[in-house]
Amino acid sequence: MDIKWDKLGLFAGGIVFGTAGVKALSSKDAKKAYTHTVAAALRVKECVMTVVTKVKENSDDILADAKEINEKRAEKEACEINDTAKEAEESFKEAEEVLSEEA
Repeated sequence: MDIKWDKLGLFAGGIVFGTAGVKALSSKDAKKAYTHTVAAALRVKECVMTVVTKVKENSDDILADAKEINEKRAEKEACEINDTAKEAEESFKEAEEVLSEEA
């Protein structure tokens, strides 16, 4: 049986470095670094949520203003339609009067 020592050496080296890596990652200094990183991420999250809240409030204001503009426009158009209907009714009555006078 032919043993490939180079591959066996690489495997053993991987185990050694992996074990050393786990020890380094679980050290007090590493935990302190992780804690500071998570604290910074939480501060960033809070800042982002503040900005998102402001943007949402502004978009709600814009939506409310847009609805108000559309309501005023609809009222104006309804008044114009009513005016046109009244004019048409008056014209119709005048035409009826002219026709009844001719008859």
